[in-house]
Amino acid sequence: MAMIRNDDVIDTLNELIENCKDGEYGFNELADHTQSNELRALFRNRAMGCAEAAAELQRCAAEYGGRAENSGSVAGAVHRGWVSVRSALSSHNDQAMLEECERGEDAALARYRRALDRDLPAEVRTLIARQLEGAQRNHDQIKALRDSYLTTTA
Repeated sequence: MAMIRNDDVIDTLNELIENCKDGEYGFNELADHTQSNELRALFRNRAMGCAEAAAELQRCAAEYGGRAENSGSVAGAVHRGWVSVRSALSSHNDQAMLEECERGEDAALARYRRALDRDLPAEVRTLIARQLEGAQRNHDQIKALRDSYLTTTA
């Protein structure tokens, strides 16, 4: 069995840190533009959760000798669906915001799943799997909320 290189572990963690930072940015943008107090609170809470997840990943990366990423990437945001938040924001439509939020969460889940496909130390795998479970719960809550907005606005 091949030795797991610290650089590979750090690269994987930094990709997830970037993912979390982009999510934090996206949720804060949504919170700034929604008219709904309920959604504002939810989006702020999600942004805080993303920040906490990033900090946890940064600590883990440091344990492997890495210099952790501190901010999300503008280019990376395009790939994770948060850039389309801009168009949802322009309409100030909570339904559209929730749809974009779900799209961003779909991309985040895919990134976590890809990370778990890699050869990683057990403790790193456990951390990523736990964060994936949280991201899945977030996704499911956003989807249910989106669906409830669909029925109330239809």
